[in-house]
Amino acid sequence: MDAYSWRHDLTGVDLEELSHLFRIAPLGNKPPQRLQTVFGNSMFTCFIYDGTTLIGAGRALADGADCAYIGDVAVHPDHQGNGLGSEIIRRLAALAEGHKKIILYAAPGTEDFYLRLGFRHLNTGMGLWSDPERAVAVGILR
Repeated sequence: MDAYSWRHDLTGVDLEELSHLFRIAPLGNKPPQRLQTVFGNSMFTCFIYDGTTLIGAGRALADGADCAYIGDVAVHPDHQGNGLGSEIIRRLAALAEGHKKIILYAAPGTEDFYLRLGFRHLNTGMGLWSDPERAVAVGILR
């Protein structure tokens, strides 16, 4: 982890580069302006650089006391499998320490990864999606 630099502020982050990271991770098309909004409105952010290249990111939307939500965790494919995703989650959870609950949304098939980091299944998780048919088709909603 020492070979990388870590930032916890959106200032200076190239939003085009961040958008590209999400496309190649692959976590979908997230336009730069949308990323500016969601990362800018998040209480906690985490960015990893290898030299000057952005190779990882994540955020936690939090209210300061009750609930924090970890989302948008992405690692460049050339750097996946090196523990960077786990470290992003650990750092965001540490930043959100003191909240009554820390929740995250996991893509189907990634549940074991988050279980190893101490997260547990929610029995009452529910959601409203802007495109529920697609969310059902890819296994996010039932």
